[in-house]
Amino acid sequence: MRSHCLTLFVLSTLAAGLLGGLATPLKLAPRWNETKVKHAWHTIPENWVDLGHPSAGTTIDLHLALKSHDENALIDALYEISDPNHPRYHAYLSKEQVADLVAPHADTLEFINSWLEHLGIPPSSVSRTLGSWLTLTGVPVSQANDILGASYQLYNHVETNHTVLRTISYSIPEVLHEHVHTIVPTTYFGSPPTEGRKLRMHPNSAVWARAEAGSEESVKVLSSRDLKGYVSPSYVRWLYNTFSYHPAAVDRNVIGIAGYNKEYPSPKDLGLFMTEFRTDGEDATFSVVQVQGGGNNPDTPGAEANVVTQYTVAMTYPTTNVFYSVGGTPETTITTSYGGPEFGVPFDYATRVCRLFAEVGLLGVSVLFSSGDSGVGKGDCLVEVKGQVSVHFIPEFPATCPYLTSVGGTTRDSPEVAASLSGGGFSNYFERPPYQADAVPPFLQTLGDKYRGYYHPGGRGVPDISAQALNVLFFIEGKLEVGSGTSASTPITAGIFSLLNDYSISKGEGPLGLLNGWLYGRGLAGLNDIISGSNPGCNTDGFTAIAGWDPVTGLGTPDFAKLGEIIDEGSPPNLGASITTN
Repeated sequence: MRSHCLTLFVLSTLAAGLLGGLATPLKLAPRWNETKVKHAWHTIPENWVDLGHPSAGTTIDLHLALKSHDENALIDALYEISDPNHPRYHAYLSKEQVADLVAPHADTLEFINSWLEHLGIPPSSVSRTLGSWLTLTGVPVSQANDILGASYQLYNHVETNHTVLRTISYSIPEVLHEHVHTIVPTTYFGSPPTEGRKLRMHPNSAVWARAEAGSEESVKVLSSRDLKGYVSPSYVRWLYNTFSYHPAAVDRNVIGIAGYNKEYPSPKDLGLFMTEFRTDGEDATFSVVQVQGGGNNPDTPGAEANVVTQYTVAMTYPTTNVFYSVGGTPETTITTSYGGPEFGVPFDYATRVCRLFAEVGLLGVSVLFSSGDSGVGKGDCLVEVKGQVSVHFIPEFPATCPYLTSVGGTTRDSPEVAASLSGGGFSNYFERPPYQADAVPPFLQTLGDKYRGYYHPGGRGVPDISAQALNVLFFIEGKLEVGSGTSASTPITAGIFSLLNDYSISKGEGPLGLLNGWLYGRGLAGLNDIISGSNPGCNTDGFTAIAGWDPVTGLGTPDFAKLGEIIDEGSPPNLGASITTN
């Protein structure tokens, strides 16, 4: 079985095979006209303006996420399988077993089928997709308004000019609330393509100036310079102790990256990057899988796509790297979320997406997601909670999902310190998971009453771990440039854990799967604790890194050799001869 250590995972690649038929309709229909609001915003989300009604004849595909027959079974199984102290540790499931675990109850299918029949939805326009999702294809907007008690309008984002078709509220029959998680697209506006978590491009002294020249000579000068203060593959491989490891299970291990917003990586830029920083891998490449109409135009590469692929390839060579190009934007792609303020994501939508990450974890897949680049929150952080507006720290979703590993940012070395942009805090949607039961309370005790009311102390803490995030070198359109962000620290971290997956698989022990149960337990001794720095935001100084877990850098940064020893129960990995790089 091939394992996957992912920076982002395209859940549709998992769920596409989980299909099935609908059950027989109920003979006695419930009271379909007794509806109840499923979700509503009090006002139009910030930075969006109403452009009015869509043109006549506009249609929409509605996706219904159905609840499973046992909502607790999925999470219980995931925590058992990812807990090193549980008898089921690493007893991963097959896709078919996961499908059975999350399948809707027969009553749910009957209720939904009966409702659709009542609405006059023809069976030909209904399909069972993504395991427990139903898709209604080509629904006229006027009919969607009637079905959901909604008012679909066109909304435009004032900063990006991005337009979406959404409603600020929707309702379904009250009897269906216990059967339906969420329906999309409805009230989730999402982060427009140029907003959200984007790599921060910035000129940076002589490196930038020489890179701007874009000539072969300028690149050679750069490689011979002292690059202290800048992050390159050789630097992070040295810093995190992967430099001499030779992957041994390349036929059974693959690292995948999901790309959105028409951002594509460039093979040419990867070639320049490897020639400059990993000469033994100049022949390295990646494959592209187009999902849901995703494109591939390497002639117009995106900075973020380039950074992710360049660092995962350089960190894991010769491991197979796959770039999943996902069609649409995060707002219309129901299988994942690009990332943004947690308060901007409807609770039901967030919990459903989070459960999809749990499904992936049951297959033995490690999912890593960046914690964001706005510290404890962007702007003044005025949020309406229970009818009252107040300052509230705003972590990013899906980093707050407990069923993935959230990655923050650091900088410098000897010692490393927290990067001020490192997103961190406490979820307002997800409670503290079992693996954080011992790690988080000491930080809260140290914090005391500071920021009381600004955050949810019982929430899932973010991030879990961190890596270098500032002054990261990469190539784009033939030029060596510099960027910063957790979009850089995440592929670096994913590369390290892909190598650990490789080592574990080569020993016959299988992939690591959801990392958190291991990291907060046995793996803790293999992490470098970060004890200085902070993540300001919301017009505050933010949180401060301290000994142990903190909401700035999590548990710290990974040491590959130490983590390998833990996997090997005391015996270090077979590091072999050193790999020669620039």
